[in-house]
Amino acid sequence: MYDVVISGAGPSGSQCAEKLAKSGYNVALIEKDTNWRKPCGGGVHSSVINLYPQLKNLKKPKIKDIVMHSADFHKLEFKGAGKEYLIIVDRLELDNLMRKAAIDAGAHLFDKNLSYDFIIQEQQKQGIITKSPTGIKEYQGKIVIIADGMGSKLALKSGMRSKWKINELAIGKCSILEGNTRLDKESVYIFFQPFKGYGWIFPLSNERFNVGIFTFGEDNLKFNIHKIYQNFLDNPNIKNYIPDSNYKTIWSSSYLFPAEGVLEKSLYDDNLMLIGDVGGFVSPISGEGIQTAVTSGKVAAETAIEALEKEDYSKRTLKKYKTDKEIKKIIRNFKLKRSMIEFFYENEGKNLNKMLILSEEDAEVKKQVINMFAFGDIPSKDLVSRIIN
Repeated sequence: MYDVVISGAGPSGSQCAEKLAKSGYNVALIEKDTNWRKPCGGGVHSSVINLYPQLKNLKKPKIKDIVMHSADFHKLEFKGAGKEYLIIVDRLELDNLMRKAAIDAGAHLFDKNLSYDFIIQEQQKQGIITKSPTGIKEYQGKIVIIADGMGSKLALKSGMRSKWKINELAIGKCSILEGNTRLDKESVYIFFQPFKGYGWIFPLSNERFNVGIFTFGEDNLKFNIHKIYQNFLDNPNIKNYIPDSNYKTIWSSSYLFPAEGVLEKSLYDDNLMLIGDVGGFVSPISGEGIQTAVTSGKVAAETAIEALEKEDYSKRTLKKYKTDKEIKKIIRNFKLKRSMIEFFYENEGKNLNKMLILSEEDAEVKKQVINMFAFGDIPSKDLVSRIIN
């Protein structure tokens, strides 16, 4: 019997496992495949780096420079972002670093285990049943934390939420390519679209880069992700940065992720908590999810520790996960962003174009715009009013 069983060893699950293990609890960390690379741009915020100082040993350049383009390719460059910064990391490398930190803290990692059902005892969900290469496995735990992403079978079987609807999702495609570029490896490049979504180019090294694009909401039904990805690569404006036509493909994948914000009504139940992507901890508009996933894992661990100390694993106790000030801040932030989506993307992205033009004229507006898309900040009412007027 484990104190906590966590399904999913991505950023949220690994952070949760590490914090619990450091507090002396017996943790099972279940992962379907540690060699699987989650499709993602790989931008890691400085707040996450502070939790994982091991990331500094990767010697990745600090990215403080951001080059943004509106749908009509109006360009805004921002040099220097203060104390906050990003590094770009291959997600396979990042996730394995976080898993190792959890293992080093004392968590038990079980790889090649696909979680598909719960152990039910005394009408309570008290563990996870998995399929592994050696057969069916069972991992009993006082608390179960679900962190296994968009395709989680456990989230549906928990009864805490229903299947995703297409308009609740973003659909993306990204690749890691290698070859000659005109990229500054200390900059990231963002390209807003005339539809809901944006493209990006994130340098990983002198010749290797992550490139991708996504749609979200009702525009998922209007566009084919494979076609718009290829159109993005072929666009003459994109060719200014990645001019070759024969880049070596290191890896490529298409994927889904939440686009509507945190699933407030589906975060906890008796013995259960949902964290990371499966709980909707992905920012609307920007699609950033690593920072908020890590926060959800940390707060879930703190909530579980209190429940274990009380020996009370009921939803009354686990409710503190949702009401924690950090989680409430994320929920408020995402709600505001979601309410602004229609405004930013109306008239084929004209409002976003206006915003970038205003940024050139006003340093404070420029700072707000960069912080909104790079670090998840909320634009002021004054900025929204100026765009409208």
